[in-house]
Amino acid sequence: MIETRDLTRQYGDLIAANRINLKLEEGDVFGFIGPNGSGKTTTMRMIATLLNPDYGEAYVCGRSIYTHPEEIRRLIGYMPDFFGVYDDMTVIEYLEFFAATYRIDSSARRKICEEKLELVDMSFKRDAMVNQLSRGQTQRIGLARTLLHEPQVLLLDEPASGLDPRARIEIRNLLKRLGETNKTIIVSSHILPELADVCTRVGMIEKGHLIVDGYVHEVMQKAREALIMRVAVRENTEKAAAEIEQHADVDSVNIVRGEIHARLKKGVDDPDFLLDILRDGGHHLKLFAPEEVNLETAFMELTRGTQQ
Repeated sequence: MIETRDLTRQYGDLIAANRINLKLEEGDVFGFIGPNGSGKTTTMRMIATLLNPDYGEAYVCGRSIYTHPEEIRRLIGYMPDFFGVYDDMTVIEYLEFFAATYRIDSSARRKICEEKLELVDMSFKRDAMVNQLSRGQTQRIGLARTLLHEPQVLLLDEPASGLDPRARIEIRNLLKRLGETNKTIIVSSHILPELADVCTRVGMIEKGHLIVDGYVHEVMQKAREALIMRVAVRENTEKAAAEIEQHADVDSVNIVRGEIHARLKKGVDDPDFLLDILRDGGHHLKLFAPEEVNLETAFMELTRGTQQ
């Protein structure tokens, strides 16, 4: 659905996007992670045919951004991080105006607009003036506008930017629902927890370089250099920790809020020997689970050294 080959854009001496290579299939929800200024927006604007690359190629649904830009624009829904609204329109008038620009038949416009309002949970604001909406409500109306023509591909640039915590949760829940529609979605953010439970794939970009690209579980696994097991026993926690630490396959042991965190040596993937240690020591087990790696941890591990 989306493929880029060495996609590159330069502004003077600054290379905003440096040979970006991506291949996304139908149904992929791709989280584009990186700090502000890392190249996320530049890359998305090139895919959306709003910005010409200096080098490289991109295809959307098999169409080249060079030879079929108009077709691509009909196939995508692009939502920038900031967009304007018209002061003298109600919400439903605003959507109907854009439905007309998408050349949606006049007899179907109202029904389609109402459906998109319902999808983004904004039907109750259909007759409100768009310039009187909150930031979060404006974002949802912008997303409804992006969905009017039923695009196969969605490019959402920082959709939760500037929102309060409640509004961010609402946008995240909406993105989850969109992820179930089998569309191909790129959603960018520099706030990592926003994407953790939304995306199937993730890419990490730093100074224009795409340094990580893979399915979420693969990225988590790559970020975890060594397995850390969380262990809790009913009593004698310090004794259990000391016994675990003596094993040759254990790199280090810490006690954190009553839990034993045992870091295994690199390459040791089977923690069952810890169970033998605890059983032989007569300990009663309450918890035995690997420490989870989240996107934030993964980003810090995998981008280490790239900011120098």
